[in-house]
Amino acid sequence: MTSTAGHDRDDVLHGKPPDVTCENLVRIYRTEGLEVVALQGLDLAIARGELVALVGASGSGKSTLLGILSGLDVPSAGTARVAGHDLSGMGRRERLAYRRSTVGFLFQQAASNLLPYLTARENVELPMVLAGVGRREREGRAQDTLEVLDIAECGARRPGELSGGQQQRVALGVALANRPRVLLADEPTGELDTRSSDDVFEAIRAANRDLGTTVLVVTHDALVSDHVARTVGIRDGRTSTEVLRRTGDGGVEHAVEYAVLDTAGRLQLPRSFTANLGLQDRVRLDLEPDHIGVWPSDAGEGSGA
Repeated sequence: MTSTAGHDRDDVLHGKPPDVTCENLVRIYRTEGLEVVALQGLDLAIARGELVALVGASGSGKSTLLGILSGLDVPSAGTARVAGHDLSGMGRRERLAYRRSTVGFLFQQAASNLLPYLTARENVELPMVLAGVGRREREGRAQDTLEVLDIAECGARRPGELSGGQQQRVALGVALANRPRVLLADEPTGELDTRSSDDVFEAIRAANRDLGTTVLVVTHDALVSDHVARTVGIRDGRTSTEVLRRTGDGGVEHAVEYAVLDTAGRLQLPRSFTANLGLQDRVRLDLEPDHIGVWPSDAGEGSGA
């Protein structure tokens, strides 16, 4: 997998309006006698044209975030905007149009995007049929999509005649058929071998590069998360870390991990740090000229963390 040259976050976002903005996003699920807070004030900004990986443990809030951004769920509080759409205020008809044309969704299982009795080209054309695109335009766009994803030779085959990696690339074509501004991909390489995974991610990269699609990929695959310019970590319903990668002189890649300071001033310290220093319950903060000191509550003067 070829590494993408990275930039500092300010360089990536400078001059580009964000396609995805979440501010203090909260999602609470309530059942009888039980309340689960899946998102606890999450902040996230993704600029137009970015390709970002989102990583986190099971239960961290990744799937809930994708559900909100895809228009299938609504936040309990806070704001979420995608390509100018306020996801809290959309009615049923606007939400349907949003899912049909503004966002594309790629599932982990290719079968979720494909109809087995249609050819690859017909599968890619189907979302355009539903959107009312004319026959000549949809035929040309379907062919262009298959070529961008390097599966033009698969156009006349049905899903059962394709490998797993080819099926997932056709599924990607279905998600991109109506040229959405934003692509949301949920573990798109999770059920593939290394070679097929590499092919699918290269297809996602091609969509980002050649079609200008903004991409958010949820993944546990290090081959994906380690080869994008920006990886966002989510923990306990909030963004917690960001890894930014840049390629320096001589083609050497440098990766720097940052803790995320959200709009409420909250900062999640890595658990390995807090455990090593015995930080718990409460800490003492000292403002220094060029940094903030974080101290155990029972530490004497001059002891640092």
